[in-house]
Amino acid sequence: MEITLNHGSGGRISHQLISGLFLKYFNNEILSQLTDSAVLSIQESLLAFTTDSYVIDPIFFPGGNIGKLAICGTVNDLSVSGAVPKYLSVAVVLEEGFSLEELESIIQSMSEEAQKAGVTIVTGDTKVVPRGKGDKIFITTTGIGFIQPEFAEISTARRLQPGDKIIVNGTLGDHAIAILAAREALHFETPLMSDCAALNHLIQAILQVCPEISFMRDITRGGLSTVANELSDKAKLGLNIDESKIPIHESTMGICEIFGFDPLFLANEGKILVTAPAHKADEVVATMRKYPEGKNAAIIGEVVTEHPGQVVLQTITGGKRLLEMPAGVQLPRIC
Repeated sequence: MEITLNHGSGGRISHQLISGLFLKYFNNEILSQLTDSAVLSIQESLLAFTTDSYVIDPIFFPGGNIGKLAICGTVNDLSVSGAVPKYLSVAVVLEEGFSLEELESIIQSMSEEAQKAGVTIVTGDTKVVPRGKGDKIFITTTGIGFIQPEFAEISTARRLQPGDKIIVNGTLGDHAIAILAAREALHFETPLMSDCAALNHLIQAILQVCPEISFMRDITRGGLSTVANELSDKAKLGLNIDESKIPIHESTMGICEIFGFDPLFLANEGKILVTAPAHKADEVVATMRKYPEGKNAAIIGEVVTEHPGQVVLQTITGGKRLLEMPAGVQLPRIC
């Protein structure tokens, strides 16, 4: 079976799609009301509110699909802001002719990832465009989370201090390389898997052991170099990064060398950059390593007063160079 324009008409067939598929996986006491807005009971609290659209190609890739990506991406955006993710909305744009079987697989994975992350999908929307006017499926997710006051500025860089250690939770570039391999139908001896994952449980754990964490940001489009440069510029401090300490999977590095990519510029969907006081950095890393998403966590550098607004990379060969923000995207439609 395929999606038809009638599925976006708002009539009986639309309702059948919503009740027979979306509610099948997303059903809860809030969403089942099917009102125009979800009514949520929220005590006085600081809220984090984020939204993102997902247009990845291909929509199925090693380690996930566009649905899993949409849930994990929004959960992570909330989490690195210091928030505990709570509620999500899901808006789906479908192209006429899209397979209902593939749609169900995507919706099912969204349901599974939301349950793992402990978030509830409370509202949504579905539209269908004519054949040839879209590209299979686009998803927009919006999320709300609660923030404790002590973490309100954790994503602003205002807490950053010279001497803070720079930490990542694992190997970089895996998502982009997995997408490249799927897109180009490349086959390698070692399977390449996207790192797509929700990190909210890992993040809450490191905040418990180290409330003094000074900054967090997920390393998505633009890779480590973009996040590091944004941080340095915001804080007006320098960053020193040791290339030999950056965890990169051997297969990812090999493919980067073949295609001329820099893994420090590549997108990730399950990696974060964290800065923490030097005396707590080892404990943060040890806590990360208790989770599958943090098993390769490492300290990769330090915040310094020298060269404010710039990121200096200590290269494997022993030299130093500026790690600049990429001018453009190496791979389009990566998320």
